[in-house]
Amino acid sequence: MMEILRGSPALSAFRINKLLNSFRNAHLPVSDIYAEYVHFADVSSPLTEDEKNRLQRLLKYGPSLAEHEPAGRLLLVTPRPGTISPWSSKATDIAHNCELAKVIRLERGLAFYIQAETISGSQWAELSALLHDRMMETVYTSLTQAEQLFVQHQPQPVKAVDILGKGRQALEEANASLGLALAEDEIDYLLAAFTGLGRNPNDIELYMFAQANSEHCRHKIFNADWVIDGVKQPKSLFKMIKNTFEKNPEHVLSAYKDNAAVMEGSKVGRFYADDKQGVYDFHQEDAHILMKVETHNHPTAISPWPGRRPAPGEKSVMRGRPDAVLNLKRA
Repeated sequence: MMEILRGSPALSAFRINKLLNSFRNAHLPVSDIYAEYVHFADVSSPLTEDEKNRLQRLLKYGPSLAEHEPAGRLLLVTPRPGTISPWSSKATDIAHNCELAKVIRLERGLAFYIQAETISGSQWAELSALLHDRMMETVYTSLTQAEQLFVQHQPQPVKAVDILGKGRQALEEANASLGLALAEDEIDYLLAAFTGLGRNPNDIELYMFAQANSEHCRHKIFNADWVIDGVKQPKSLFKMIKNTFEKNPEHVLSAYKDNAAVMEGSKVGRFYADDKQGVYDFHQEDAHILMKVETHNHPTAISPWPGRRPAPGEKSVMRGRPDAVLNLKRA
């Protein structure tokens, strides 16, 4: 079952005016818009009054919520069903640490209340497109529809792709239906590999191949041939970046090795017990500087903020202490 809890207003006056301007530019007759966060709790059984109050206190943040019911037609933006947002993971952990064991999962949506003159169905679709990121989010027209966020689906059986019977066509159809984004040479490779093995691949194998060879993992565009006016250049984009290190390798101990580089640091005193004597003392040691770099071009292009989030999280997991952070986003 699902509990619904209203949250705080989500948009400042500046953001509201910006949205209204975008509606006017799209010739959508919207007179006003209001937005607030809505929290959805998937619970194993009804919450007691004490548990509900505790959950409401946890989810109380931001500006104070207006007591009146919002006016206008509702468009509810939530994460896509089948996904778990970063907010959900953190909020659910906090709820469990606060002894809210009945809470299976928390998720958050953004409820837009639109006041407008008569709008056609196509205009509502256009308005909806302006309010959400279709790669990451979906839009509902009622709060109860958010129950779809918590639907548990049965795992689907493994499916074979019949290249032995249909040849290349089977791989091309799987490429389109599964959204694998395989290049022509990759399809040729898979066809030759599994034909040589004398068996059909299954959908899981194709998914794994596509992910391992994706733009995010392989940087295909970054490593591709660089051609200007029909003339192939001596260096790819990636080699151009590496060229700086090739020309100036001084004070660099390691570079371009698994997302990290190490440059020379200075001598520092470290206070610890000597292994042989068992006496605490200062020891002069080299303290080199680690630079961890991840491009995240592909996920950041899909959705800028979630796309960049894994990098800081990985540093925390590895118990790193950032001294400086440089974050570049491709517009």
